[in-house]
Amino acid sequence: MGKLRISQSAGLHEWLAEQKGYFKDEGLDYEFVRNDSNANRSGVESVDHALPQVKSGAFESIEAGRTSDVSFACHWAVNMAASGQKGQMWGHAYMLTTAGIMVAPESPIRKPEDLRGVEIGVGYHSGSHFSCVQTLQPIIGLEDTKLSFIGGPAGRLDLMVDRKIEAANMWGTQKDILDQMGFRKIVDTTYMQGFLITGDIDVEDYKKYFRALQRAQSDVDAASEKYREYFQTLVPEKYRDQVDVRAFSPGKRIVFEPYTKEVYESTHAWMESINIFPEGQLGHAEYEDAILV
Repeated sequence: MGKLRISQSAGLHEWLAEQKGYFKDEGLDYEFVRNDSNANRSGVESVDHALPQVKSGAFESIEAGRTSDVSFACHWAVNMAASGQKGQMWGHAYMLTTAGIMVAPESPIRKPEDLRGVEIGVGYHSGSHFSCVQTLQPIIGLEDTKLSFIGGPAGRLDLMVDRKIEAANMWGTQKDILDQMGFRKIVDTTYMQGFLITGDIDVEDYKKYFRALQRAQSDVDAASEKYREYFQTLVPEKYRDQVDVRAFSPGKRIVFEPYTKEVYESTHAWMESINIFPEGQLGHAEYEDAILV
């Protein structure tokens, strides 16, 4: 067993735990590895004609194999990956990610029902995809929920700013940027993210990792304004003179509660019921095998 490999794209909590020495305090042997997320890639080659559809996202990055031993993605993708035994889902914590379907200030869209038949930009098999469908299904139905798979949040941000797409499901820094530019949230799509565990690492090292993150979360809860400098590094240079990170939200919040059997099974059943995954990507492992508890 070697060092615990942590993704460089992980987020505020890992950055803070590193800055404050919480990983070292736990005696964790670790290293940061190359970004294995598509979150900051556009995925859009041209906007001069019909938008190209990017049929690859969080789930596919897990299928391909991630470079880190612990990473995260929306809980739908991690749930399905773990059920297909492409790693295990950490059963003692999850994250809440603030998100929403956004439109331009001048858009005639005013309420969720106005999204009927409107193309909404999302990332394929990623949090923006699943949360959009789950939120709109009871409001306008699956048939009238129209999705455009246009890559990661960075690409969706550019397309929204350039008025190349009418609506997009946004989260994180990119949503904060749109908020400050006057874009409006039509419906909230806040969702859970899960932690994916892979690699031949002692479970005690994972416990050390999460104890360090819990300390970091406590710091953010107590005084998030102290750490807003972190978000400045996430803002694309072309937008930095248009936003003030002091107005940004604290970002994802780690909840140190179980990812329960009920949530695992009901989430999996919902994904199967709407055929959001083809048969070849469906997993069928029981909770006890898919979740590390």
